Amino acid sequence: MIEFNLKVLKDAATLYLPKVALALLVIIFGFWLSSKAATLFQRALEKRSVDPTVIPFLRSLVSILLKALILLSAASMFGIEVTSFVAIFSAIALAIGLALQGNISHFASGILLLTLRPYKVGDVVTIGGQTGAVDGIYMFNTVIIAPDNQKHIVPNAKITSETITNISGQGTRGVDINIGISYDDDIDKAREIMLRVINAYEPILSEPAPTVLVTSLNDSSVNLFSRPYVNSADFWLAKCHFNEHIKKAFDQEGITIPYPQRDVWMKAATPPASVLV
Repeated sequence: MIEFNLKVLKDAATLYLPKVALALLVIIFGFWLSSKAATLFQRALEKRSVDPTVIPFLRSLVSILLKALILLSAASMFGIEVTSFVAIFSAIALAIGLALQGNISHFASGILLLTLRPYKVGDVVTIGGQTGAVDGIYMFNTVIIAPDNQKHIVPNAKITSETITNISGQGTRGVDINIGISYDDDIDKAREIMLRVINAYEPILSEPAPTVLVTSLNDSSVNLFSRPYVNSADFWLAKCHFNEHIKKAFDQEGITIPYPQRDVWMKAATPPASVLV
């Protein structure tokens, strides 16, 4: 009986080990080849000046399809009918799909983002509660790089279900300047100083022309507001420039910027009658 079992094992090993080795070789070499093919496909798209927003998505899709074909080829080496394997694979895919409905929604949202194009690679956006430059749009998520170089991976379904703010997509951006001056200061003089500083800054766009308006009369300040426009890439430097140089110009010209304070008036107490006598 033992000799029979050994013979069966030997025959099975002789029959299946070469197939297993060949299948493993096909899978290993095929996966390596699919990665190379996906890279070549990406380079071809880049040479044809295809939108960088679409390239990462298409590359990942091609890579997955090639790997699925390699797995089917490896299965056929064991004598498994491809049609039967596809049926089994479809049943498994359905079960996995029901268990991973969230990932399917991420994939569908990725298709939606590539179709509607609310933003593209390189745009500065606020999505999923994160702000940064879009680094890539992939099958299940979008990667953005924050100003401090942190990488945020935001699920696509979260993006399409919330508000999308494309900060730089318009090409230009207004720089809001809100400054309060004292009630004792001359409004026209403060306006002239602000416009002088704004117009002296080279990145400022001539259209629309900068203006300075009085937006409110607060308890302790008169609030002045201006919104000059710059190219989106110059926004943060422009905002910091105006904060610094308007403050310095106000100091030189004697314009006061109020800050929270309280004046306390002390009234002398009436001395007692015995002291007055």
